[in-house]
Amino acid sequence: MKNIWNTWSRLSLIQQICIGLVIGIFLGVAFPKATGIGLFGTLFVSALKAVAPILVLVLIVNAICHHETGKKTNIKNIIGLYLVGTFAGGAMAVIVARLFPVKLVLNGVDAADTASAPTDLVTVLTNLLTNLVANPIHALATLSISIDPETLSASTSVSPNFLGILVWACLLGLCLIKARQSTKDMIEDLANSISQIVRWVIKFAPLGVMGLIYTAISTTGLSVLVSYGQIILLLVGIMLLDALVLNPIIVFTQIRQNPYPLVLRCLKDSGITAFFTRSSAANIPVNMQLCEDLGLDKDTYAISIPLGATINMAGAAITISTLTMCCCFTIGHQVPLGLAIILSVLSALSACGASGVPGGSLLLIPLACSLFGIPGDIAAQVIGVGFIVAVVQDSMETAINSSTDALFTATADFKRQKKEGKTIKVSILG
Repeated sequence: MKNIWNTWSRLSLIQQICIGLVIGIFLGVAFPKATGIGLFGTLFVSALKAVAPILVLVLIVNAICHHETGKKTNIKNIIGLYLVGTFAGGAMAVIVARLFPVKLVLNGVDAADTASAPTDLVTVLTNLLTNLVANPIHALATLSISIDPETLSASTSVSPNFLGILVWACLLGLCLIKARQSTKDMIEDLANSISQIVRWVIKFAPLGVMGLIYTAISTTGLSVLVSYGQIILLLVGIMLLDALVLNPIIVFTQIRQNPYPLVLRCLKDSGITAFFTRSSAANIPVNMQLCEDLGLDKDTYAISIPLGATINMAGAAITISTLTMCCCFTIGHQVPLGLAIILSVLSALSACGASGVPGGSLLLIPLACSLFGIPGDIAAQVIGVGFIVAVVQDSMETAINSSTDALFTATADFKRQKKEGKTIKVSILG
């Protein structure tokens, strides 16, 4: 037994999830009426639902309060490109997901209150502003508020008010910027502790995925696998569009020359490595070496590359936007243009605060779902679906995130060099 456990521990999380996925499919086909197997999925989703609000709060407070006011970094253009790339990725995901709607297999969809979904921009903004000023304790615990635009009556639902959590976290982080260093250290320790709890929860992802896929197959049949395949194709397709169409356009607007040699060089040297390591942080040395090979300013990329591993998250924004849109289509919510724009902004902001653990972006999906009045139970199931497709999604997401750290750093530096009259040449092969 000890040898089996040691062998299991040496496997990566993706390998463990694949095994859980296969076991869940087998049990769902062979023993569709077995009791207790689906409980693993229920417990996993409940744990995710419990930890997500606290994670959002402490991560955002910690990120904002550690900002150093007045520090000159000379990387404003790079940060601008990071933010534009992240927002553009989330916006493109919303557009493509609207053109190619995919429905998820979720429990409790029929019981969801579709009438609570906002249908026009006025309702969206009213609900948004109301939730932003909600009681912070209730926002963290149980309260989400919806306003009827005709009667102006308020109704509440039992799920975390992530928008309220977001605004209170931002305000608290801003107020703590000038706090004593010991206070900031304590907040950082708290953020690290919550992140560790998330890691513990995610260690049970193989069992959770097994329970979720068992429940889906035992109740729906093998046809549910088609839905997961469609989600993977949609996510991969959007991320390829981001890497090969959207990012080259952004780069071209800055350097005014063929962007593809630089784009393909970054994908080859950084993206492929990040795809297999699935960690932007672990790929920092690779990006540093790539920037050196490209002849970039060391004082700039020494700051921008580690920073990009934290805030440059176009892949995460794509994941959040896409799965949120799929959830809306599943429930039957309409997504008006105004709400789609707000979703793009929110997914970009959420992605910048994504936890640095595998599947960190998935835990922020309930924040985006809260825009549509989607119950927390259903939003937590979407996280579970995300872990099922993470075998491909997480690798692609990391490749997009990490390769664009080097891409946008090089873009800003090459723009500066061109202003100085230098000629820019990039070899795809290196």
